Amino acid sequence: QVQLVESGGGLVQAGESLRLSCAASGRTFSNYRMGWFRQAPGKERMFVAAISWNGGSIYYANSVKGRFTISRDNAKNMVSLQMNSLKPEDTAVYYCAADRRPIGSVSTFVDYWGQGTQVTVSS
Repeated sequence: QVQLVESGGGLVQAGESLRLSCAASGRTFSNYRMGWFRQAPGKERMFVAAISWNGGSIYYANSVKGRFTISRDNAKNMVSLQMNSLKPEDTAVYYCAADRRPIGSVSTFVDYWGQGTQVTVSS
């Protein structure tokens, strides 16, 4: 089992930044691809970004490319999502995920989910 706990969500204005963090515990963190997904009200959960086990490969959804940056620290069992130039359409619950899928997989059939953290961007 891998336990994932997100933090860092909040309410910001358009154009501002937020940094989300995900702390992992349990099975060996470095064995897993780590990702971020988000779910807006009334919509399906969608892929945002993913990073390979060693950080060597990264993949972003087109909607966040150039604005969001995913990173991981295997020594601290942490993965982060730096979100810049936030837009109202980024408003969603953001979920941390762990799996062993290929870096470019956008499937929501992951092995482990966190509980989610709310990000609200006002216009």
